Amino acid sequence: MGEQVADKFLKDSAVKSFDQRHREIINTNIEKYRLAFERSRSKFFDLENSKKKAHLIKWKTIENLERYLLDFESNFTKRGGQVIWANDAEEARNEIFKIMERHQAKSIVKSKSMAIEEIELHHFLKKQNIEIFECDFDTPSDASAEQMTIEGGELLRQKYTKADIGISGANFIIADTGSIAITENDGNARLTTSFSKVHIALVGIEKIIPSIVDLDLFWPLVASHGTGQNLTVYNTILGGSRQEQDTDGPEEMYVILLDNGRTNILEKNDQRQALYCICGEACLNLCPTYQNIAGQTYDTTYQILINSLVPPSLNDVSELKNPAYASPLCGKCFEACAVNIDYLRLALLNRRDSVQQGLIPQTEKRVWKVFTYAIQRRGLIDFFSGRTKNFFLRRFLRKTWSKHLELPKLAEKSFSKQWKERKD
Repeated sequence: MGEQVADKFLKDSAVKSFDQRHREIINTNIEKYRLAFERSRSKFFDLENSKKKAHLIKWKTIENLERYLLDFESNFTKRGGQVIWANDAEEARNEIFKIMERHQAKSIVKSKSMAIEEIELHHFLKKQNIEIFECDFDTPSDASAEQMTIEGGELLRQKYTKADIGISGANFIIADTGSIAITENDGNARLTTSFSKVHIALVGIEKIIPSIVDLDLFWPLVASHGTGQNLTVYNTILGGSRQEQDTDGPEEMYVILLDNGRTNILEKNDQRQALYCICGEACLNLCPTYQNIAGQTYDTTYQILINSLVPPSLNDVSELKNPAYASPLCGKCFEACAVNIDYLRLALLNRRDSVQQGLIPQTEKRVWKVFTYAIQRRGLIDFFSGRTKNFFLRRFLRKTWSKHLELPKLAEKSFSKQWKERKD
């Protein structure tokens, strides 16, 4: 399976990187994002200090993950909520289905959530003959499409009042108040959590933050780095089932805390900071590699660099080896990250794991061994003429670079030789 994913990455990236129309669209969208991002970041009094503070908060939280998760569970259950711990995707799907059976639910409405996509819930529920109402619409391209979207939105909103269960994700889990925080621009998640009698929130355990006051920092960081906004349109905090004084909200609320390999990352001391990610997406948008091949090529649920560099288990390194090697190590991703994750180190550690697990082809190993031997011996390099070097370069790289690009020609004499002649 791993080799299939790796081969798919290489094939897709080769096609996308030379699709001129595709690159024009990507570059146009990225330029719009860049301008919006520059405007939003200017609203911070000291952006770098905010990013450092966010990094320290996430470091503190991940280092004490068990404590904060238990605090959340304790505070959430005090307000009538129920917490379910899911070790993997299968367990999460089964727990959701048990809740549906308990409430004899035949229909659900679900808002956009990467955690829901991660466990492939839609496909699972379809097999169980559950009616599913989606909340998301693509951006309309013309007036008729816009009208269809408006009509579809009105129809969908009617479904909210009839769906038995609403399922959402969450951007943050708040330990000290026992609540979850959702940030969005269309309001569909808010409708999903308000009308249904039962609300299920599926969220990864790494989304925990210590205090509700931390949202004052994290919400603007997510908005500015994700969409270039000062703050997203709808920001909601939910803390359990409906209370007597509440006018809306679910009669029962469940939060499913999803592991699905996250504790495997937690065990890796040098790669643990991957769990700091708040899905700002700026890392991808400013990455030179992404600007050529786009996020779909990475074939990861979250469409962000972190998931292509740090697999949840060592067995998945084979699937994500090529994305890690595709990183140019230019530092753009680190500069763009809202919480100062060291992407360069993570990419290098992924490459290290690839070598240690024997995932590098023998041919590649031999080539690098010969290259290392030659580059360390000046006399050997100067022995061959520029014409000979150009011949070998064209021959060995004809299936990769030479297929699309004209290789630069090496000088007849090396720099070392020319320098020596000038000194003489």
